[in-house]
Amino acid sequence: MIEGALTVSETAADVQPDGQKKSYDFQEIEARWLPFWDEDGTFAADLEDLSRPTKYVCDMFPYPSGDLHMGHAEAFAIGDVPARYARLRGFNVLHPIGWDSFGLPAENAAIKNNAHPAEWTYRNIDTQAASFKRYGISTDWSTRLHTSDQSYYRWTQWLFLKFYEQGLAYRKDSPVNWCPSCQTVLANEQVIGDGVCERCKTPVTKKSLNQWYFKITDYADRLLDDMEQLQGAWPERVLAMQRNWIGRSTGASVSYTIEAAGEMAETQTDVFTTRPDTLYGVTFMVVAADAELASELVIDAHRAELEEYRAGLGSVTEIERQSADRERTGVFLGRYAIHPLTGEKLPIWASDYVLADYGTGAVMGVPAHDQRDLEFAQAMGLDVRVVVDTGEEHPSAAGAAAAGEGTLVNSPEWEGLAKAEAIERAIEVLSGRRLGEAKVNYRLRDWLLSRQRFWGAPIPIIHCEACGEVPVPEDQLPVRLPTDVRGEELAPKGKSPLASLEDWVNVDCPACGRPARRDTDTMDTFVDSSWYYMRYLSPNSEDEVFSTETVNRFLPVDQYVGGVEHAILHLLYSRFFTKVLYDMGLVSFTEPFKALMNQGQVLNGGKAMSKSLGNGVDLAEQLDAYGVDAVRLTMIFASPPEDDVDWADVSPSGAAKFLARAWRLAQEVSSAPGADRSEGAGGLRAVTHRTIADAEQLLEAQRYNVVIARLMELVNAARKEIDSGGGPGDPAVREAAETAAQILSLVAPYTAEDMWTMLGHEPSVANSAWPTYDESLLVQDTVTAVVQVKGKLRDKLEVPADITAEELEAQALALPKIQGYIEADGGVRKVIVRAPKLVNVVTG
Repeated sequence: MIEGALTVSETAADVQPDGQKKSYDFQEIEARWLPFWDEDGTFAADLEDLSRPTKYVCDMFPYPSGDLHMGHAEAFAIGDVPARYARLRGFNVLHPIGWDSFGLPAENAAIKNNAHPAEWTYRNIDTQAASFKRYGISTDWSTRLHTSDQSYYRWTQWLFLKFYEQGLAYRKDSPVNWCPSCQTVLANEQVIGDGVCERCKTPVTKKSLNQWYFKITDYADRLLDDMEQLQGAWPERVLAMQRNWIGRSTGASVSYTIEAAGEMAETQTDVFTTRPDTLYGVTFMVVAADAELASELVIDAHRAELEEYRAGLGSVTEIERQSADRERTGVFLGRYAIHPLTGEKLPIWASDYVLADYGTGAVMGVPAHDQRDLEFAQAMGLDVRVVVDTGEEHPSAAGAAAAGEGTLVNSPEWEGLAKAEAIERAIEVLSGRRLGEAKVNYRLRDWLLSRQRFWGAPIPIIHCEACGEVPVPEDQLPVRLPTDVRGEELAPKGKSPLASLEDWVNVDCPACGRPARRDTDTMDTFVDSSWYYMRYLSPNSEDEVFSTETVNRFLPVDQYVGGVEHAILHLLYSRFFTKVLYDMGLVSFTEPFKALMNQGQVLNGGKAMSKSLGNGVDLAEQLDAYGVDAVRLTMIFASPPEDDVDWADVSPSGAAKFLARAWRLAQEVSSAPGADRSEGAGGLRAVTHRTIADAEQLLEAQRYNVVIARLMELVNAARKEIDSGGGPGDPAVREAAETAAQILSLVAPYTAEDMWTMLGHEPSVANSAWPTYDESLLVQDTVTAVVQVKGKLRDKLEVPADITAEELEAQALALPKIQGYIEADGGVRKVIVRAPKLVNVVTG
């Protein structure tokens, strides 16, 4: 028993000096239990325990940009539910904590404050760590890691070298998104809106740089096909986003001869198309204006015009280039391609609507059956030739390409065939004449990981004029970041800040001993976050990246929790890393996360919280005003995990009142003697056992908010039994109170701990056993529906157990009391029916 906790003898009989019973005081309760969990190691996983099944619940780790905010409060409260539930079910639960602590904000803060990025980073981590502990998340603090620690990024560098050894890390020159203000390369997803940097809102330009890449395209098929393992366990929209990002297309590669021009010899180029059946409809070829192929093909008379056109693309994003509303422009290159089947001369143009890294950077123009090709042909006065009869008006007259299904026409080898048959026949003809072959193409591009910033893991390569690229020997890892740099030295100068630190850059070549230079780029922080969930199993190991045996016992992660904003790249890169590590024999699984849960946003008044909008809500103030448990309960009760929470529509004060009601129930019961539970009130016992059974199903279905609704009904039923004369000594009331404490521990741990010890049990309730139910007590014809207005309980309905959501909504809105609230608040804004037992009417 911890010091200050309520003992069995102190519970209901404990009184204040004035003779009154103690009241619910969340500050006192928090002060009592927070140090206990820390000292007791209540939530530590036993990595050596082979006797229990494991359960790994992992939250996407936070970035230390300041103290915790309302979004953290929602996400981590949600992630804590499955972890605590699994612990009650007897699992050996791993629920770790760490920080994604490299990144640009820390560097910008260091420049502004003339400091080292580590100072800002670790100060914020300490602040967040204290807030996390206060928030009562059931995390194992022995797992704590920070990606900016040398003990972590040493192994990030080690993994880079392993990828390099396998040919999966390489350098090449390529056009990249460049932020002139941040002076760094941006990934595509970091370019937002009208082509501006997501951080500083400066217009992004294009720049050609020599960059490091991971060859993720080698894993494109596996990344796509292995999603079958995730079907039903990941949100379908996330799977769809990943499929679209990989963008596997089947079609054909067609070989075109490029006619000689002046001193430029005849050459050949391949073009990928998903519609080889439309080959007879080709009237021109288009090359990406910024592709190397355009420079190779253009004749001297048109070169200046091409260069001027290319210069204008520097501030245009790929999204803008692909936009349906963009005017079609281009430059004729003065060259012609020879149609592989007809021998017709096809003019070759350069344009911005074709992307350099799609296929070979060239496409065949079929304007009758592709909208962008049609717009380009009409802008340039090129022929439009119909080869698929769709029954529609001629595209030239309609202004719309005939992209639908139809019969092939004007196509001698496959005249009269339907699309699928014609594609198959076209590939057969091209292959037979050695003019092409079946081919699969991908939208996915190799992962650009170079960043021209300081606060990241240095790339462990040394450049030697004699030896070329030389990996840093493993016994010299980590390549450490300098600790003696400050603000101005980190300011953008058009190159990585590391490049200016000559003492750091200049080293001897590990291979030949001659003077050489370190690579001065750092790695994208997506590299750090692609494997951290494995390092949690060996966060302090100096001998290995992680324990393969332990990782294989706990992983893949059973439940991963985080925002949908990471639905593509973070998850895709983590999946890629896992497959590479599988091929290396370091892990025994090919997917890192069995199940994925994306939480919604926390809004205020229907809008995202923002200082500029004046609708921000300070988490610390809410915790001080209502207590941790009330805020956590409010977040969970407000909606299903994947839905947004509008803070204007919820009531933390109402949650606090319910917690006090539940706590007082345990206080009153605590003095009652034990008795045979089968002798208790049958009606209340039925409610208790139905609550347990329902909670199990709802927790598995991740309908956590409805679990809280059931819990409220249970507490109210127990209160009603006491008030009706059963008294707190009724064994059924004790059973209800104990069950309430265990279920409440999933979302309101402080209150639940106090209730559990008041009821005579040793702490912690988190390590008690999930209650069992008697199936004979589950028969139920009617249920009590809770009717709320703006999240506050206003009335109840006794309704059939099988009532539909529509019928329940109609009955709830017809209640006189509810109608009164609706009229007073100006009408119904929306009605949320979460289950047959809960209706929330939002007015105003």
